[in-house]
Amino acid sequence: MAEGDEEMPRDAKIVKSLLKSMGVEDYEPRVIHQFLELWYRYVVDVLTDAQVYSEHAGKAAIDTDDVKLAIQSKVNFSFSQPPPREVLLELARNRNKIPLPKTAPGPGVPLPPEQDTLISPNYQLAFPKKQLPQVEETDEDEEMPGQNPSSQEPSTDVPQQQQTPQRVSFPLTKRPK
Repeated sequence: MAEGDEEMPRDAKIVKSLLKSMGVEDYEPRVIHQFLELWYRYVVDVLTDAQVYSEHAGKAAIDTDDVKLAIQSKVNFSFSQPPPREVLLELARNRNKIPLPKTAPGPGVPLPPEQDTLISPNYQLAFPKKQLPQVEETDEDEEMPGQNPSSQEPSTDVPQQQQTPQRVSFPLTKRPK
């Protein structure tokens, strides 16, 4: 054994021997800790799922069937296989049968039609035609008892901006069937 292996935990020794068996000789020491973290997290997830399956089945303890089901569930939802080569080739043949549209000769880069671009506006703003009359609200609670309401400071003639609701509409285009 190499130096420092005596004080290394058993799980870390297993990870180190797995790396060596796969031909990995040069790695940082923290790689072992990262693999251990991944390993522990995976085991906790599988055992938690197995416990849920055991409780659902009404069992008092987790058995091997629960663990097998949890592992199979984890494999089915975590890893997916690509489709077979023949299926991909058939899909590619079908797609490549459709010819590309002809480009119009002209200067510059040909752009797609306006309705297919993401930078074209897809909304319209509708502003109300007439403005609502401005109603000035006064709060009687804000007045101080010793104040004379007629002695308030004169208001300046700066028009206040009204908050008018804006309507937003989206054009509905017919989609080809």
